[in-house]
Order: sequence, then C-alpha cells, then structure tokens
Amino acid sequence: MKVKPKTILLAGAFFLAAVAGAGYWYVFIAGAPQLDAPHAEKKTGLRLQVETFTSEAMGGDREYGVVLPPDYAQNPKKRYPVIVLLHGGHGTARDYEDKAALTSVLHDLYQQRKLPPTIVITPDGNDQRGTSPLWDPDYFDGPNGQVATLIGSELVQEVKSRYRTLNQPQFWAIGGLSSGGWGAFNIGLRYLDQFHILFSHTGYFISKTGAENSPEVFVEDIPINLRKQLRLYLDAGESDEKFLEATEQFHQTLDRLEIPNEFHVYPGGHGIAGQNVGWNYWHKHLANSLSFVGKQFAIAAKAQRPKHKPLSSGQ
Repeated sequence: MKVKPKTILLAGAFFLAAVAGAGYWYVFIAGAPQLDAPHAEKKTGLRLQVETFTSEAMGGDREYGVVLPPDYAQNPKKRYPVIVLLHGGHGTARDYEDKAALTSVLHDLYQQRKLPPTIVITPDGNDQRGTSPLWDPDYFDGPNGQVATLIGSELVQEVKSRYRTLNQPQFWAIGGLSSGGWGAFNIGLRYLDQFHILFSHTGYFISKTGAENSPEVFVEDIPINLRKQLRLYLDAGESDEKFLEATEQFHQTLDRLEIPNEFHVYPGGHGIAGQNVGWNYWHKHLANSLSFVGKQFAIAAKAQRPKHKPLSSGQ
C-alpha cells in the first residue's frame, strides 16, 4: 500500500504541533519543572501556606508562602528569626516547595540542629509584567513596579505584624537562586537596617539596567562599619560559566572590601535534568546556605545572652 505524500505531510504536521504544544505547556504553563525531581522527605510535619496581603507599592494584592517552625504553636511567647527566599525567572511563591522540596530541607536541618526554628517566607517576586520564561523578575523599583519596596519594606512589615519575629537585622536573612540571588543582594544591600545575612545560589551581580541595580558596583558605597556586620554566602556551579564567573568576581570584590563572605563552587548548575542540575542543585545546596544562615543566627543569639560575672572569692 502506497502512502500519499499529503498524508505523510499531515502526519508530520500533527506530530510537530503536538511537540510544540507539549513544549509550550512545559515551559509556559508548568514553569519548566525538573525532569528528575529532588528526593523529598514526605512526613516533615511542616507545610508551606500561601498568604495574601495588600501592597501599596504594587497597587494590589500579593502572595507569599510561609513555613512556620515546628514549635510555633506550642510556644506562644517565643520569637523567631526570619529567612526570605526569592525565586528566579518564571517563578512563584510556591517554587521552593513544589520544585526544591523546601520543607524536606528544613526538616533535615532542624533534625540535625543546623538551623534553629525559623519563619521562612517565599514571596511572589514578579513585577507587574507577571511571570514568564521570557524575562527575569525586576527585583528593583522601576518601570515595571516597585518590587524592592514590596519585598524590602512592605513584606517585612507584613511579616513582623503577623508573626512573632525577632526584629534585629542579625536575625533576618534574604537569599535566592539565579535571578533571585541577584534580587536578594540588590534588595538586601539597600535594606541593611533589616537584613544582615544574604545568600545567592548561581546568581549574578551586574544588572543590564545599570550600576544602580548592580550589587557588584554599589556594594562599594556601603559604610565600613556596616560592612563588618554583614555575613554573606555565595555558590555557583562548575558548568555555569557565566554565573560562576560573576559569582567569583563578586567574591573577590567582597574580599577586597573586607566584607565577611563564603564562596563555594559545586558540580552542576542550571538545567532541567541531572543529579547536580537545576532544582536538584538548588535543593541540595539550599541545605548549605541555610546551614550557613543557621550558624549566623546561633552566633547572634549567643551574643545576646546575658553574661554572668564570676563570683568573687569573698562571696
């Protein structure tokens, strides 16, 4: 039986349309989830709850995820440190849970006592254009919305008013992945009265919008007395050439300015499949950055404890 060329062409067209449709769904609708998702602990006793508040800066309601510490309800007088996690391009308030298994990471760190019980916040950091794989969020106050004010000021006040937080900046951390890593430094370094601990996974530090949104540039303007109070963590993947180069350069700048920081290079980087790639990378090394944060929280807590004077020999 001879197949007509027209039939072959139609079959090929249907196949290409199906592939294109699947690709569109994967990238634009599903948000490019990891093909081999990170292994996650199921019974953590923790959950990410999405909340909403009204933002004057953005002119409407905004979402953020919150994971409360396991002992929050049992200790109504206790106050907690705070970590803000910023998503990357085409992200949402649920990214860290749905794609990086955040509550699994937190569960393990709590069990290992590498992080004290902490309030973890995952805001929707998208600007007024919304979320899209065609652009990164504008983590600054610009023509697409006042995202820096949203996160660095309004969200902070929302969290402080709604939850029992420790309010000193040494108990607040902000970090992110990819463009969220840039966003964490672009916002965090502007709000040093609120954040003293900052971290970036596979991020960058020079913005195409100019020096005013490039931490690599304006970090030079931070007063010396404030530089000494900062505690910064950076990592990058070996296969992420441009992100690795950007992070190493920023690390060298921080060292020159004598700003305390840790810099790590790990296998892998951005991508959609592989043990050390994409969300597997970010899931694995979120444990590293949050352990670093936990260490800084512990140091700050110890510094606040009252010092008891030793009894004299006559007492």
